[in-house]
Amino acid sequence: MKLARPSPFALHTRYDRTTPPGLPHVQPRGSIVMFSLIFGTIGIIIIGGLVSWGVGSAKLSQAKLNSEMAFQIAEAGVNYYRWHLAHNPNDYQDGSGQPGPYLHEFRDKDNSLIGYYSLDIIPPPVGSTIVTITSTGYTVENPKHQREVRIQLAIPSLARYAVAANADMRFGEGTVIYGPVHSNGGIRFDGLAYNVVTSAKSQYNDPDHSGGDEFGVHTHVSPTDPLPPAAVPNRTDVFVAGRQFPLPAVDFVGISGDLAQMKTDAQAQGRYFAASGSLGYRVLFQNNDTFSLYRINSLRNPPSSCSNEQSQTGWGTWSIGTSGGAQTLLGTYNNPANGIIFVEDHIWVEGQISSARITVASARFPENPSTHTSITVNNNLLYTTYDGQDVIALIAQNNINVGLYSANTLQIDAALIAKNGRTGRYYYESACGSNYIRSTITLNGMIATNQRYGFAYTDGTGYQTRNINYDANLLYGPPPSFPLTSDQYTLISWEEVH
Repeated sequence: MKLARPSPFALHTRYDRTTPPGLPHVQPRGSIVMFSLIFGTIGIIIIGGLVSWGVGSAKLSQAKLNSEMAFQIAEAGVNYYRWHLAHNPNDYQDGSGQPGPYLHEFRDKDNSLIGYYSLDIIPPPVGSTIVTITSTGYTVENPKHQREVRIQLAIPSLARYAVAANADMRFGEGTVIYGPVHSNGGIRFDGLAYNVVTSAKSQYNDPDHSGGDEFGVHTHVSPTDPLPPAAVPNRTDVFVAGRQFPLPAVDFVGISGDLAQMKTDAQAQGRYFAASGSLGYRVLFQNNDTFSLYRINSLRNPPSSCSNEQSQTGWGTWSIGTSGGAQTLLGTYNNPANGIIFVEDHIWVEGQISSARITVASARFPENPSTHTSITVNNNLLYTTYDGQDVIALIAQNNINVGLYSANTLQIDAALIAKNGRTGRYYYESACGSNYIRSTITLNGMIATNQRYGFAYTDGTGYQTRNINYDANLLYGPPPSFPLTSDQYTLISWEEVH
């Protein structure tokens, strides 16, 4: 029997695996609505997220713009005050004569008000040149979003050098220096320099020997430097950080004015002592913020066979006598409020300070080379701390001396300035007794000397080991009224604090 062929007009029924045979699969109408709701909701969420993201990005961009503008305004504030100090170096009140903070408008090129900066100015503490300026900037549009920039400006002092000299210098074997060295004359350096050695001369005739001119900074440590115009060799065995010449000279003439001002300041708020009527004074520092003052009545005589073989001006033992009447105690005084002790006579200084900033100056006015005064250190002069809290300057109109009867191992923690003379020790021959040779001298500070410096001589007399350790704290935090190298401020630190 033949099966009937299906009509081409018959409905085709589609079956799936989940539909029982014989039943057609029908899509429920409610499912379409549900899918529409789901995809519509997803679309709305996505669109809403994109809108929120766009709005947030716009706000974030605007916030970043305001923040950057606030920062630029804050920087404009510190730049303004740098300019102000360049023209008024001692004005820390923004020309107002009143305490701060000081508010300034900030406008654009069209004179439209953009924002404000507020300046907080901290003047230098006593004995320092460091000015601290904090500028807070903000915009008119968003005054609550503020940025702060803080800088420190300072004027470098003469203590930017471990040794500064106004004459031809020679640093012999056994000399070790850790700070910068500069001379207005030439320098022969046969020791070891861990910092840069510089001279104001390109070449000069070394007075210690005959021959042609040599480099402004040169060495005779083997192999001896060649003569100009040969190339300058790289001698890191002597000049660890290198050498430079010629460079600008250091001003020694201006120190006279500094000494005169120190006398005035000592008479006003410091300690001033007129001529002793005898040989000078001894200043003995105590670590309780006081010092004792003695009048010197007699000095130790040299041995009978000890003489001034080199005919040095002012030669002597420069050592206080040992008899009971050699010195007279005049009193014990508190360290002065402004830190300045000025004496119109010779001074012998020793002892120890603690948390003190002191300048001891010695000079007679009007200036006359025949009456110039000197300062001598024969025994230890020490700090208690070495973080910048303790500083001493010894400023002599003539010499800074170390006498014949000085300590075998001597330590001097101070900045030393010999305005017209030299920093060092006179020549004492072997006939001057066992003290003609000393072991070690250590200086923690700096030396400024108008004439040739030296604590030892080429024949082996004097201090056999000489250590000069530069105190970097003196650069921007020098002792009171210490000479400066400029009247212009230098940027020493910058930071954003908020």
